[in-house]
Amino acid sequence: MLVRLLYCSRAVDASEQAIEAILREGREHNQACGITGILCYGDGVFLQCIEGGRLEVSELFATIQKDPRHKDVALLHYEEILERRFGGWSMGQVNVSKLNSSTLLKYSAKPELDPYAVSGRASMSLLEDLAATAAICGRG
Repeated sequence: MLVRLLYCSRAVDASEQAIEAILREGREHNQACGITGILCYGDGVFLQCIEGGRLEVSELFATIQKDPRHKDVALLHYEEILERRFGGWSMGQVNVSKLNSSTLLKYSAKPELDPYAVSGRASMSLLEDLAATAAICGRG
């Protein structure tokens, strides 16, 4: 059974080194567990969609909730799926600072990444738009 989970969190340490460590560890773990997805980050905020087996995704989300590098972890969306949308990435990444602000403004009242202020559906649409426009790097 495949599932898709969308969550957001705030970075305790938003330094480039801390973000890179999270990405590196996430890619290694995800690849070993059959998890795919993408991570969008900017201004200390993470928006991540993860896809994979129900147990593996649930265990990963539980780990993220306990990870001291994350705070304010919020579940935005969870569903059973027939196929993956982001199957080409063990953890694709998007740095919001490199995006045209109009992309963010399309899904939010302000041109900033704030998944706490929009619906889970709007956040998922943003990620799908980023995937469709090749804004995601780090194909895994």
